[in-house]
Amino acid sequence: MSKRVAIFISGGGSNMVALATAMRAPEFGAIPALVLANNAGAGGLQKAAAMGIATEVVDHRPFKGDRPAFEAALLAALVPHNIDIICLAGFMRVLTPLFINKWRGKMLNIHPSLLPKYKGLHTHQRAIDAGDRMGGVSVHEVTAELDGGPLLAQIKVPITLGETAETLAAKVLEQEHLLYPKVLKTFVNR
Repeated sequence: MSKRVAIFISGGGSNMVALATAMRAPEFGAIPALVLANNAGAGGLQKAAAMGIATEVVDHRPFKGDRPAFEAALLAALVPHNIDIICLAGFMRVLTPLFINKWRGKMLNIHPSLLPKYKGLHTHQRAIDAGDRMGGVSVHEVTAELDGGPLLAQIKVPITLGETAETLAAKVLEQEHLLYPKVLKTFVNR
């Protein structure tokens, strides 16, 4: 029986599209059951709807200062969809240990650096500023430590002379779209 996956997004949803497209293969072992965004303006919601995937919005702004209430709303949105696994795909909210522990071992994240380097934001500029020769992408299990869960896979991307954060981001994003579906397939079939 296929695992039911919720994909959390905040923006355009390009990784969500890569995941959902890969899951259409019958041998994948998972289906995209829900795309959940923390804002109604996330472009990925329209893409998900066009792909026939259920969507939900749990706007974080009304919950300002009350993350437990926001996360309770997230959990409530998941219930009708019988979710087995959560994939964070550009979801720009930090989740609390209480939420994460409910999904321990069932939640993945993609991060645009070679973890453990450059946790958090502005990863590409930080790698360039440090003089690194390689940037990259990591997929990891989510734990209470920000971008600190067990690594499942990485791809290195060369940083070339004259590289900008924007050009490096574009090169890394191409690899993200290849890596995340592969890792998810392995994860659901373990």
